[in-house]
Amino acid sequence: MNPESFPCDIVTWDEFYDLAKVLARQIKSSGWRPDLVVAIGRGGYVPGRVVCDFLVHDLLTSMKIEHWGIAAQKKDQATVRFPLATAISGQKVLIVDDVTDTGDTLTTATGYVESLGPAEARTAVLQHKISSAFEPDYYAEKITEWRWIIYPWAVHEDLVGFSERVLSSSEVPISADQIRADLKRRFEIDLDEEQMAEILEDLVALGRGTEIGEVYRGAGG
Repeated sequence: MNPESFPCDIVTWDEFYDLAKVLARQIKSSGWRPDLVVAIGRGGYVPGRVVCDFLVHDLLTSMKIEHWGIAAQKKDQATVRFPLATAISGQKVLIVDDVTDTGDTLTTATGYVESLGPAEARTAVLQHKISSAFEPDYYAEKITEWRWIIYPWAVHEDLVGFSERVLSSSEVPISADQIRADLKRRFEIDLDEEQMAEILEDLVALGRGTEIGEVYRGAGG
């Protein structure tokens, strides 16, 4: 992945729902039933809840693993930030996340869960990238050509992050239209004027950008 330019795919709520339904059907058709579903935070929170809905399963908990920040900013290694708050010894555990990218998150998650003595641990994601070193037990869709995937529960946060990338990489202050054009050129992200205005408002409020008349400058500019 070129950190300065790569394709992004924004998943809609309807597309997500269809993926979650396919994923749940795969789990059902395998004949395997979990005793407990564990969602990996933050990306797996919504998929975990909806998959539980389709499985008619109400025992859902979570743990938080940190590996990717906002807008494809990768951290050095995946670590368990918030561990499980319940015992899982002797139980069949399904670990749910949104996507496999490098595979480090699920590798860390399964290693941690298996250290707690479950009867069995299996993994499930909405989308599995073949670039991942970890292949989950269940996935709704295989991604053969790498792209960064933006899910509907993280759209605004990621778009703020990508816009900040554009601002911080510019040596001179740039306009909202220039930022929009750069987002489309570098990341295949197409925003309208209203979306861009809201994002820039947040960047300025967060101290990650400065408004100078009709142009903007990154925080470090």
